[in-house]
Amino acid sequence: MKNRKTNFIMLMLSSVLCLTACNNAAAQSTVKIGNQEWMTNNLNVSTFKNGDAIPEAKSDEAWINAGHEGKPAWCYYDNDPENGNKYGRLYNWYAVTDPRGLAPSGWHIPSDEEWTTLADNLGGDDDAAGKKMKSKAGWYDNGNGSNTSGFSGLPGGGRNDDGPFYYIGSYGTWWSSTEDSADGAWGRGLSYGDGSVDRGDGSKTHGFSVRCLRD
Repeated sequence: MKNRKTNFIMLMLSSVLCLTACNNAAAQSTVKIGNQEWMTNNLNVSTFKNGDAIPEAKSDEAWINAGHEGKPAWCYYDNDPENGNKYGRLYNWYAVTDPRGLAPSGWHIPSDEEWTTLADNLGGDDDAAGKKMKSKAGWYDNGNGSNTSGFSGLPGGGRNDDGPFYYIGSYGTWWSSTEDSADGAWGRGLSYGDGSVDRGDGSKTHGFSVRCLRD
């Protein structure tokens, strides 16, 4: 009788966990742009796909040490969880490419080529795609976009390799999974000042936002 009761409890717990996971997956907002399906929110997770915790770096020292050691780290902008609710978390590139998987199942961090495909689908990098990708509100000096793509890009700022945060409200920066050099990787940026999509080589020790693409 005891074994039957234990098995029943375990079955119920499994069902609850499955239901929660399914509901979370169903609740994820996405948008189809060309043949790609993108999440419409920046990533806001503190664990890898396998359940291992990603270290949070609250202090400048912790952030610098993670970068120097080539270890994954995340933070909220200004270490304020309210910024995480709006903009997601900032990750260094070592978190992006950790073999344990930063993106949820069924998703991945877009490559440099996949970011280029997105921009091309929206008219190209130069003063076209960015306006369609930026949200309709929240950008400094009324530098909002039309968000006709549904991408809903927000100005979540970033974190420098030596710790300081920068440009929330003015710039949004996102990692790609593509390495450019031993110290750098490609990313994309949106600015309040124009409608372009900036392609740049960022230090792997910087903190950028992450947006996921469907496998």
